[in-house]
Amino acid sequence: MGKKKKPLGIALVGLGKYSTGQLAPALMEATHCHLAGIVTGNPDKADRWMKKYDIPEKNIYNYSNFDDIKSNEDIDIVYVVLPNAMHREYVIRAAQAGKHVICEKPMALTIEDCDAMIEACKKASRLLSIGYRLYFEPHNLEMMRLGQKKEFGEVRKIVGEHGLSEVEGWRLNKALAGGGPLMDVGIYCVQGVRYITGLEPLAVTATEGIKREKEKFKDVEESLTWQMELPNGVVATCKTSYSEELDLLRAEAENGWFEVSPAYAYKDIKGKTSEGSMRLPQVNQQAKQMDDFAQAILDGRPTPVPGELGRQDVKILQAIYQSMASGKRVVIH
Repeated sequence: MGKKKKPLGIALVGLGKYSTGQLAPALMEATHCHLAGIVTGNPDKADRWMKKYDIPEKNIYNYSNFDDIKSNEDIDIVYVVLPNAMHREYVIRAAQAGKHVICEKPMALTIEDCDAMIEACKKASRLLSIGYRLYFEPHNLEMMRLGQKKEFGEVRKIVGEHGLSEVEGWRLNKALAGGGPLMDVGIYCVQGVRYITGLEPLAVTATEGIKREKEKFKDVEESLTWQMELPNGVVATCKTSYSEELDLLRAEAENGWFEVSPAYAYKDIKGKTSEGSMRLPQVNQQAKQMDDFAQAILDGRPTPVPGELGRQDVKILQAIYQSMASGKRVVIH
């Protein structure tokens, strides 16, 4: 028998809400990986995390000495959980330090950034994965199966809506976020349309919503609706917002319908079809996501959520913004 593979060490880069509330607790539940290190510019946070998670001092880095992570054998994977505009720099630096990388979504601000990130990881022979946790969530996996296997016949129409009513900080700063709710939560609708159909949008038409809080949203859109045209006449109608709670992914097919709502939450996902409820387990999505990436590394197989998947979303998001700005239908090449 081969020797048992030890769990891989993950270092979280950026200790904001998502790392604190979701990723660190998920790593306590994970089987194939564990929290091995942190990167933060805040010494108080570093101290708190070190004590709470029993992290050795040698595994704590800041943004100045980040590249020293190269010589740390405790850390196999770097998870970049920084503002969107910083993803490119830290993914590339992590790859150059010889680490496998998970990058939070959206992958980056531009397609050029995505290409540079993919290239850096390939050059270093490291795996790159994007933080698409819903690929490991049973209800969303069932939406993929029902749509792609055509269980209710051909899908004709999809509705995707995701919005939050309380947002602050860097997400309202276009230079750091790249845009407003579309970059942050609307991306889930784009993803949903892609994984239900297994198809790529051919064209988009987008309209910005009215800004009710002009000062708060001076830099980014407050809300946005858009339509995606896909092959075979499939149409997706989507909405995202930073001033309204929205959480739906629904597909209408020839012989029935299927939906999840809430669809994108961290827990308590609920699904149903025209034939009844989806009776599926609730899971820790982030633990499943990080475990799968660790297993992919250990098994020498690809990740189901690679950089190329993130790149395609960025391409679609940019087309949606182009349509919103021009008021015209934009063809996606």
